[in-house]
Amino acid sequence: MARYTGPVCRLCRREGAKLFLKGERCMSEKCAFTRRAYHPGQHGQRRGKFSPYGLQLREKQKAKRIYGLIEGQFRRFFRHAERARGATGTNLLVLLERRLDNMVYRMGFARSRAEARQLIRHNHFVLNGHKVNIPSLLAKANDVLEIRERSRRVDSIKTSLDQASKRGFPGWLEVDAEHFRGKVVAFPNRDEIPMDIREQLIVELYSK
Repeated sequence: MARYTGPVCRLCRREGAKLFLKGERCMSEKCAFTRRAYHPGQHGQRRGKFSPYGLQLREKQKAKRIYGLIEGQFRRFFRHAERARGATGTNLLVLLERRLDNMVYRMGFARSRAEARQLIRHNHFVLNGHKVNIPSLLAKANDVLEIRERSRRVDSIKTSLDQASKRGFPGWLEVDAEHFRGKVVAFPNRDEIPMDIREQLIVELYSK
């Protein structure tokens, strides 16, 4: 299945939760989910309850859409999480948080993960001193991510970083906004991942 290219606010309404796919707009009164907090479509306001399988499927779809993955990518991450030590659901979320596009977003260099992917593909970043353009790359502890010198004048990056500095950064990341640099201090614990995802439902779905 190809990557979704339609209106992203529709995805938030479909999942019944804010997925923060449009950056600052999601936190303003212009947010479509705030104005119309019901499912899209002609019969959106008359949707009934979900079956247990429906709940599991919706939770998986929500996680996929938050991180901007297609089914094949998401399933590979799940298999990786399943083979690792510890709780599979927590392992899955930690792996997703370690993706380079998510790191760029969490460090405040982009307003959304979609924008982060575009910036990475356009060679705006350096990881541990080497140019990088692969959004799915998994960061490691003590990795240092920097914005290239020529890219520090990009308005969207500066605006995003200013806004993120006011909100604060996750405790497992160390961000030096003045020098456009961020470091992975450690991998996040489940409590440090703020996404409203019930990962156990995803585990149950893939374990069928």
